[in-house]
Formats: sequence, C-alpha cells, structure tokens
Amino acid sequence: MDRPRRFVVEADGGSRGNPGPAGYGAVVIDPDTGETLAEAADYIGTATNNVAEYKGLVAGLRAVGALLADGPVGTAVRVHVRMDSKLVVEQMSGRWKIKHPDMKPLAAEAAGVLPGADITYEWIPRERNKHADRLANEAMDAGRRGVPWDPSASTAALDTPRSAVAAALPPAEGPPGDAAAGAARARAALKRTGAEPEPLPGTEVPGASRTAPPPAAAVSAPAPPASDPVTPQVGWGAAPDLGAPATLVLLRHGETALTPQKRFSGSGGTDPELSAAGREQAARAAAAFAALGTVREIVSSPLRRCRETAGAVADRLGLEVRIEDGLRETDFGAWEGLTFGEVKERYAADLDAWLASPDAAPTGGGESFAEVARRVALARDGLVTRYAGRTVLVVTHVTPIKTLVRLALGAPPEALFRMELSAASVSAVAYYADGNASVRLLNDTSHLR
Repeated sequence: MDRPRRFVVEADGGSRGNPGPAGYGAVVIDPDTGETLAEAADYIGTATNNVAEYKGLVAGLRAVGALLADGPVGTAVRVHVRMDSKLVVEQMSGRWKIKHPDMKPLAAEAAGVLPGADITYEWIPRERNKHADRLANEAMDAGRRGVPWDPSASTAALDTPRSAVAAALPPAEGPPGDAAAGAARARAALKRTGAEPEPLPGTEVPGASRTAPPPAAAVSAPAPPASDPVTPQVGWGAAPDLGAPATLVLLRHGETALTPQKRFSGSGGTDPELSAAGREQAARAAAAFAALGTVREIVSSPLRRCRETAGAVADRLGLEVRIEDGLRETDFGAWEGLTFGEVKERYAADLDAWLASPDAAPTGGGESFAEVARRVALARDGLVTRYAGRTVLVVTHVTPIKTLVRLALGAPPEALFRMELSAASVSAVAYYADGNASVRLLNDTSHLR
C-alpha cells in the first residue's frame, strides 16, 4: 500500500475589535522536513475572532487540496491541523456543540473541503502558532492600507522553528477512517442544538474532575499539553516548595456611560468607550501600578472599555497589551443596554430563570453563566501556564472576575450574585503548581480615593 501523503496545517485568525477589522492566515507544512509548502492569508472585513479562525482553517485545508491536485490520484491523505483556538479545535473534533449561526456554515464548509481525508485536530499554545498568527496580522495590516496581502512581501516564516513539526502527527491506529471521526462528528453536531461550547459525554470540562477518555473513534487529536495531575493540598500541613505562583491581578475596566445607570453591558452590545470618569479611573489605576512596580505583563479583554483601561496602564508602565478573547464580558442578548428593572418588565420569566439557574441564557441568544465559566476557565488555564511564577495584570469585566474568584474559592454559581465589583476595582488570585488557588484581594478601590 502506498504511504499516505501527510500534511500539517497551522491556521489562525484575528479581529481588532471583535468584531472589527479581521483577517486570517494559514500555512501548510511538510511534517517530515518542516518545509513550508503553501501559505494563505486574507483580509475579510469586519468579523469576530472566531469567524476569522474558521476562515483560516478553511483556507489551510483548501491549500492542501490545491497541493493534492498536482499529485497521484487515489493516495491516502492525512492532515493534522494545529490551532490555538480551543473553540474551533473542539467543535471540529465533535466534542463541543455548534450553536452560533455564524459558525455552523463555516464548520460545515471546513468539514467538506477534503472529503475522505484523515483529518485530526490539535490545540497548541499561541506561541507555537506564530507563523499563522503573523500571516493573519499581515493580512489585517494590508486591509488597513486598502491593498491585498502580498505573499512575496511576507516575513511570517521568519524565526519560526520547525524542528518539532515532524512529531506533530499522531501515529495511525485503529481501523481505517477512525481518525477522521472528528469531521463526521462536527457535521453531526451541526444538526444538534444546545449550549456553546458544551463538551459531549466523556470529555473534560475545565474545573471538573478528570473522567475516563472517550472511545478511540471520538478522539481526533492529542489533548492540549498538560502536566501530570496533582491533588491539591488542603489545610495547614507541610507543603512542598511550589515556587512562586502565577498571580492574576484582576482590574475591572473604568466606567462607561452605561455604568452609573447600571445597564446590562456585555459583549453583544454597543461596545462603549470609557467616559471621562472612566478615563480618570484608568489613569489612577495606572499610577498605582506604576508605584507598586510588580506588574510585568498586561492582558485585556478585546472589548473597547478594557482595551482603553489596559492601554492607560500600559502607556504608564511601558508595556504591551495582549488580547485574550476568553476574557470578554457575557453576551446579554436582548438585555444589552437595559436596566434590571426594564428587563424585569419586558422579560420577567426569562429573568427569573436566569437568576435561578447558571444554565439559563438571557433572552435572544445570550450566554449563560455556565457557558461563560467554561471559556473563562480555559482563558485562566492558558494564563496560568504562560505566566507561571509571574504577576500579570488582567483587565476584564464583572462576570469574568467574579467567575475567577468563585472558581478559586470553590463556591457555587449563585455566589456570582453575592459579590460587589466597582468600576476600576482591583482583585487578585494566586495559582500554585499543586493546583491550589488563593484569593488575595477583592474589590479594592483604595487607588481611586
């Protein structure tokens, strides 16, 4: 039997605003030599990060198809896709359901690009996806200038090590077709409804105890890199030397025009800017962090009010701001821009259900607190790994901060309604190597006085 033709696809997409000016990048690599076989990138106008990521996946698979057109007919094909988008990897692997209307046709398109090919998916950290990330940024830069991306001028491949690419493909195991189960499960997922992202039975939910692995046919890629499981120590017994924790200093953004009116303002609304009061709060926070001198990294939600708050601190400290999509506020659906009283008057039954259950979503397709907790936990895990032993400023919103505190305390979901978080307040959680977390600060506003 002829040896299968093997390819590695690395894909990424980004949006400067989410939604905002967006682009994607994809690279096809020879897994045996590390050679770049093809690159693709394009500016796609205004879109979300997730749409851009799916567009990058489709472009990468189409690039493989173009390479196959020049080869022998009938040869088996193995494609291993590596992306730093947990959502795309889990949805295309069939482990998470696909609910968002913008995602469904893109997932279907990706699943149908290479019919019959053996496609597997793997999540990788962002720093291991630099080539595709640079292509996406080149495409967005070109779009800003009003010109198409020029592959001859691309420098995305520079300083992108390929020494580990040959080990990227998992060994062929099981009967033919097993490793392609992910695409089939993704197509089947398009017919289901439910919360997004929601793991299917037998998979791992962030923050939950580990379960037995699903059957081989349901596994389409190696799990994201993880350390050996450890049992968190409880109590005051002697602890091993765990080293310095990863400390997330959680800064809520400054006020917007909606804040003093106590209106729902999530990720599905108008994305308001900071008000004059909010800009003053951000400046005071920046002065306080400059005086402390402990922050060395800054991460922000993609929403404008957080980016502006983070930017004020970054300018004062001379640091860059890294955007983390998982830190965005809850999508409050039809409640965006309304007060609690207005929601109670218009959507009383939906509001009662939302207050009673973390699985209930706001009217009009918003996110439930359970959905938000899953993506915030994924973002937290990435930050704790990336910034182990360091202090990082995380500029985000009420729900993500309360969720991080709740998860650190092991508190039930209803604890979200029992915490107060003022605009531009500071909280902090430390995460240790043994799995323990320690809440060190909550709703500190001393820097604003």
